[in-house]
Amino acid sequence: MRSGRAAPIIGAMRSASAVGPSGAQRVSGSVLASLRGGLAREIALVTAAIVAYFGIRNRTVGAADTALANAERLYDLEQSLGLAWEGWLQSTVAGTDGLVTLVNWVYIWGHWPVILGSVIVLYATRRTHYRRLRNALFVSGGIGFLFFALLPLAPPRLAGLGLVDTVTEQSNAYRALQPPGLTNQYAAFPSLHVGWNIVVGVVLFTAFAHVAVRVFAVFMPLAMAVAVVATANHFVLDVAAGLVVVLVGLAAALAIEARGATATLDVNGVDCDDRGGRPFTGPAVRRGPPRGQPPR
Repeated sequence: MRSGRAAPIIGAMRSASAVGPSGAQRVSGSVLASLRGGLAREIALVTAAIVAYFGIRNRTVGAADTALANAERLYDLEQSLGLAWEGWLQSTVAGTDGLVTLVNWVYIWGHWPVILGSVIVLYATRRTHYRRLRNALFVSGGIGFLFFALLPLAPPRLAGLGLVDTVTEQSNAYRALQPPGLTNQYAAFPSLHVGWNIVVGVVLFTAFAHVAVRVFAVFMPLAMAVAVVATANHFVLDVAAGLVVVLVGLAAALAIEARGATATLDVNGVDCDDRGGRPFTGPAVRRGPPRGQPPR
């Protein structure tokens, strides 16, 4: 009996020792190399998207007359629908310096810092949700780029409506982070500034159960929707179009995810624990025979 009980333990010890330091080092090195390869791929994808953005900016930068005409048509449509809230919202916010500062800060710091921070956290801890967000951003971004190229549209601050760009007038930080020469002034429709915050909020809400994270995931897109209109950077219908575009992008991302063979495999093929984004690196331990059966 004693030897029968000890046999499984001895077998496991022999299996673990067979790997040895060199084997463990090979496994660890393979995983690290694979993770580096996956990160390099993600950086390459983002870089390609940025290059595409600037290419489209150069395509539409000279379309000022067309962009202004499109803005006028959109504003006429808003008036017919009773949605021309831009002037009312800005006048309401402009009456209080604190509110102006708040919407400026939301517009500046609530977009790219939130998106990049969320991408990093999800890549490190929730790899499946990271891929969902990445794919949704890419698909919705591609749709948005088509609109920017085919339907350039000036924002309210440039449309001759008597509205002011509060971000430019009262905040130097934004123009330092995004100089006018590096941005598309006529990419107002759809509003990816709001749309991408919405899809980030949806993914964060589904990825984390913590109350603070979920409150942030709901509040930030709403605050951004108010901020982009109050600062005269987007029309109300720009925001609505941004919502539709990112919902299409999210649906496409979910479809891509559903067609994947294994939802817990990283893009580089490393098996990950999706709850923590940690690759499995330990050697498999051979189990002993079932209880009550003699060892072979």
